[in-house]
Amino acid sequence: MKKRSIDIKGLRIDSGDLAANAARVRAILDQAGLREVSIFASGNLDEYALRDLVRCRAPIDGFGIGTRLDTSADAPYLDCAYKLQEYANLPRRKHSEGKTTWPGCKQVYRARDDSGRMASDILTFRRETLPGEALLVPVMRGGKRLASSPPLSAARNHFASQLASLPECLRGLDQCEPFEVKISESLRECALALDERALGRRNDPSRF
Repeated sequence: MKKRSIDIKGLRIDSGDLAANAARVRAILDQAGLREVSIFASGNLDEYALRDLVRCRAPIDGFGIGTRLDTSADAPYLDCAYKLQEYANLPRRKHSEGKTTWPGCKQVYRARDDSGRMASDILTFRRETLPGEALLVPVMRGGKRLASSPPLSAARNHFASQLASLPECLRGLDQCEPFEVKISESLRECALALDERALGRRNDPSRF
């Protein structure tokens, strides 16, 4: 990118062993003569993680702290992030350590047993039609809602019916077998093709 007159001020690491990954990235940058490029780290950091990273002299120039700063550890919080899985109608896939995603615009189909209880889910592409109940429906398009909110009574009844259809072991506090979620063969094939393409690009930088 520097050959294209694009100056990169820094890069971000937010997955895996931050200290080890930062050391590897710093070595790669330095070997390429990019000593001015800084390393920024994030990913569920708190004061203890910062202390450990500083103590081990990890080559990190800056830290991003979010969830652990503005929420109390003894109160429930939802840690989530938006992952772009399709762009310009083409599937995309994140390869970060421990955060690999399934590509493309998706649909989930739920199978039920003879008693109507949830049996398993299968994740596939939205364009595919599989046996079972389609769970994902569009609620916004073009920045506008497609339907008004249901009354609270309808939301309450929907929740009650879904809770009642959970397998018995999933309604208790004791550990049980996890609910089965399958990945369709077409989704696996697409992910493999994207992985092979990404590997080819890493081995041949001129293909970027």
